[in-house]
Amino acid sequence: MPSVAPANGWLNERSSTAAPHWRDPKRHLWLLGTIVPGLVGLSWLGADLTGEGAFWWCGALITFVVMPAMDHLVGADSDGPSDDSLAWLEADPFYRWATYLYLPCQYLSLVFACWLWAGGGWLTMGPWDKVGLMITVGFVGGCAINVAHQLGHTRAGSERRLAKIALAQSCYGHFFVEHNRGHHVRVATPEDPASSRLGESLYAFIPRSVVGSAVSAWRIEARRLARRGRSRWTLRNGVLNAWVMSAALFSGLVLWFGAAVLPWLLGQAIVGVCLLETVNYMEHYGLRRQKLPNGRYEQVRPEHSWNSDTMVANVFLFHLQRHSDHHANPLRPYQALRHRAEAPQLPAGYGSMMLIALIPPLWRRIMDYRVLRHYGGDIRLAGLSRRAEAAYTKRGPAITTSAGWQ
Repeated sequence: MPSVAPANGWLNERSSTAAPHWRDPKRHLWLLGTIVPGLVGLSWLGADLTGEGAFWWCGALITFVVMPAMDHLVGADSDGPSDDSLAWLEADPFYRWATYLYLPCQYLSLVFACWLWAGGGWLTMGPWDKVGLMITVGFVGGCAINVAHQLGHTRAGSERRLAKIALAQSCYGHFFVEHNRGHHVRVATPEDPASSRLGESLYAFIPRSVVGSAVSAWRIEARRLARRGRSRWTLRNGVLNAWVMSAALFSGLVLWFGAAVLPWLLGQAIVGVCLLETVNYMEHYGLRRQKLPNGRYEQVRPEHSWNSDTMVANVFLFHLQRHSDHHANPLRPYQALRHRAEAPQLPAGYGSMMLIALIPPLWRRIMDYRVLRHYGGDIRLAGLSRRAEAAYTKRGPAITTSAGWQ
């Protein structure tokens, strides 16, 4: 059972003088994250044994039905390492290998899917079967973006290169640049394209974030290269070489399996990107860092990210839901992330919340009043969409008293 949070906001905190006897109860569960690419094989096996095409859609079924149900049954886990355990926990190579193993599984599943799309095997796939497989493969690629997220936050050059490889499937390699040098600097400010605003729907956020993140990443790399006296049109440009890597991957698969796989490759990349951006939408919805008298924004704190401690989703997503501690400590590896009691808490895990986000009126009914409650009812402190800001300007402070302020 998780311990009661002490006054300093940590859970399961121990004295720094205590011996490091804390042991990770989820240590071997982290390997479960590597079975996500196995959904492609599971789809094929289920369809083969039963003749039911519904198995090709198992990625969506597991994400939106099975995982939320398991989160509800298993419940939350707010336990975390003590201060004196962090050093050895962060140095343990087991946790790095748990993320490394995802990549070969990811690309084996992608090759297998291309073989199926190209007509391989003895199963006859109809158009809807191929769409279901495309969505399942897209979910594998979306989870790979999260693995790249973990690898990209290290200082090790080898792991950062692996992060780019993981991103190639979704054609989202610029995420490596933008997330680390853009999003983490500007999170929860109007300048950050990946921070959603109060009153903004998921369908308005995704195109804004996709375009804004790509433009921002390109500008970041262009400025970096300009400072070194180099042209932006070089493979030393982290954005350009990531896009070239995706182009090479897709070209190789098309040459191998034929042009018939190209639409499905593009479709799964779109699914993976939308999955990532839906998570982005949830993680900072309506939260805002305030400007200081000197014109700069306040330091990033746990209060600027939504947190969730459902155990099952956290295991499969390598503690992505402990997003508050991640932003407060960007270089802290996933196994060492801790619950932050002072952060705003999502009412459910990511599987459930992604499904809710697809229905904007339901999302706003559940989340808007939580944002207002987080800011003590003062909507002026929240990050507002243009529509919400116009409504506030028109109707005035009275709207802070109701969740139906729009």
